[in-house]
Amino acid sequence: MKFIADLHLHSKYSRATSSKMDLENLDEWAQIKGIKVLGTGDFTHPYWFKSLKEKLEPVEQGLFKVKGSDRGTRFLLSSEISCIYSKKGKVRKIHIIILAPSLKIVEEINTRLSWVGNLSADGRPILGIDAKELTKIILNISKECLVIPAHIYTPWFSLFGSRSGFDSLEECFEEYARYIYAGETGLSSDPPMSWRNSALDRISLISNSDSHSLAKIGREANVFDTELSYPAIVEAIKSKDPKRFLYTIEFFPQEGKYHYDGHRMCGISLAPKESKKYNNICPRCGKPLTIGVLNRVEELADRPEGYKPENAIPFKSLVPLPEIIAEALGVASTTKQVDKEYKSLISRFENEFKILLDAPREELETATLSEIVEGIIRVREGRVFVEPGYDGVYGKVRIFSKGEQKSLSKQKTLF
Repeated sequence: MKFIADLHLHSKYSRATSSKMDLENLDEWAQIKGIKVLGTGDFTHPYWFKSLKEKLEPVEQGLFKVKGSDRGTRFLLSSEISCIYSKKGKVRKIHIIILAPSLKIVEEINTRLSWVGNLSADGRPILGIDAKELTKIILNISKECLVIPAHIYTPWFSLFGSRSGFDSLEECFEEYARYIYAGETGLSSDPPMSWRNSALDRISLISNSDSHSLAKIGREANVFDTELSYPAIVEAIKSKDPKRFLYTIEFFPQEGKYHYDGHRMCGISLAPKESKKYNNICPRCGKPLTIGVLNRVEELADRPEGYKPENAIPFKSLVPLPEIIAEALGVASTTKQVDKEYKSLISRFENEFKILLDAPREELETATLSEIVEGIIRVREGRVFVEPGYDGVYGKVRIFSKGEQKSLSKQKTLF
């Protein structure tokens, strides 16, 4: 069975997260987006875990659905832990995703982690524990769990982060590195960037939304062709079998908010070569630049740009449909005009991924404006321009050159 899975997101109990991130809304939005399997996120939070136990019922092995719902969404138990600790004379900050096969095992994990820190303070708890020790605790409870470093290149809170990370899996996880089967690329990097680091060849590169709001779920995701169950999904990730793990869905990495180096307060954005000219110091204020993902990839790479390993899982880069509609119409993505057109397309084609990935151009042209159709096709073909993000500022994707939308409208009118 072919399906799309987004395994990392947050509930309403995480900081800076929408109050609408509850199970009922996630169930509905998964259907709108075209996602079959959603991570629950935040299973360590006492109130959220109580909600999971009360509102979910088991379906396939290790997967759940909202009681009374016939939408078809499946939930997989997941959470993210923020580890902050000192190792080898340096403060380390790394986020870890945990996938678990049952509520019973999650209950054991929560009990054990509650001895380490306060789980109720945040949906993504901050624990003063070594990533290796966390992995040891999780796998001692159940070897069926999967431990995954989150957004591996982000400057703050990641495995390879320029500010607080490590230079290798082994440096971080030591003897437990052999139990790390996957790493999450994050919004600011894509698989080709990680393919340049031969040390990552043995693990799968997965992609998830890390969403804090309903509309953002699925902005990155994974496409599988397996039996619908927890063991089948985990085995597809571990095996790196392209017949079961078909491809990942990616942001254009430049759109991520840490792609380039920079200094947000001064409005400075620099490519790695430019940063070196300034010795990684902001040319305006003299403070250190936040070193971005691209620079860190260059630092760790032992292969040239464009290298592709033999066993690499393919990927497709997309732009969310509301952003395509907004640019085609020349308005903000939050306007009623965009919302109306989005809902019209969803009602016609069932879900967003079907529109972005599969709907034939001829069918799209009978359903919406030529500018929007052209935008969807250009994104599929990678014909976009992106102003890179830096130091917490998202990049900006452009599909059309200035005034081109009006030109397309005139062409359709003449035709």
